[in-house]
Amino acid sequence: MSETWLVIVGLAGLTFLIRFCGWALGQRLPQTGFWARFLSALPGCLIVALVALFTVKGESAELIAGGIAVIVALLTRSLPATMAIGIVAIWALRTYA
Repeated sequence: MSETWLVIVGLAGLTFLIRFCGWALGQRLPQTGFWARFLSALPGCLIVALVALFTVKGESAELIAGGIAVIVALLTRSLPATMAIGIVAIWALRTYA
């Protein structure tokens, strides 16, 4: 077997192992209580932190796109819509402004 195939098989095995460990750990997480609420809020907090960082460190295009995303979030209360509109807004402002 060539080195290429060894690398492919090794990476496939590691990918499976990582996914299996994530699944096994997920089965042990609490389903109710404080820690369950904490862990369910974590992805939203991380997204807000990243957006805030790019908005504060960015230029006017990032500030405008952030404002547009906030307005969409307040009007729709939809995370996918907010992300999609925010991505399109920053792309359009960086490309055409």
